Amino acid sequence: MAVRQIVVGVDGSQGGRRALAWALEQAVLSWWWGDPSTPLADARACQESAQLTLDREVRAQPVRHGVSVAAEVVEGRPADVLVAAARTADLLVLGSHGHGRVHHTILGSVSEACIASAPCPVVVIPVPGPPRPAADAVPAATEGASR
Repeated sequence: MAVRQIVVGVDGSQGGRRALAWALEQAVLSWWWGDPSTPLADARACQESAQLTLDREVRAQPVRHGVSVAAEVVEGRPADVLVAAARTADLLVLGSHGHGRVHHTILGSVSEACIASAPCPVVVIPVPGPPRPAADAVPAATEGASR
C-alpha cells in the first residue's frame, strides 16, 4: 500500500524540523500547530508568528518532485488537532520533543497523546542527544591512581 497522506506536527523545534524532513521523504501533506497556552489577546500575533514559522520550516526543506505540501496553521490543543487531521491520513509523523512547556524523558506529551489516540500509525522521530563516547574508548589514567 502506497502512502497517500501524512500529517506532520511542525512547531519550529528541532524535533518538528526532523519530523518534517523525514515526512517529506515519504509524504504529501504537512500540518503545524501552535502553543495552546497563548493568551487570547495574543492570538492574532501568535497566528502570524505560527504562519511565519511554518513557512520558514517548509521553505527550508529540499523541494521534492511530485510531493504536494498543504501547510496550515490550526488553532487548538496540539494532540487534538493532530489526531483530528490524521482521521483520513495514512501516517502521523511527530518529533519526540517540541516547544511545549512539558517535556518527558522519552517522548513529549503531544507525542504520547497522539500515540494513544491516533487513527493511523504514528512515527516519532527522535531528537539526537549529545554524542556518546565510543564503547571501546579507554579512560586516561590519572596521576596518583592506586593500582
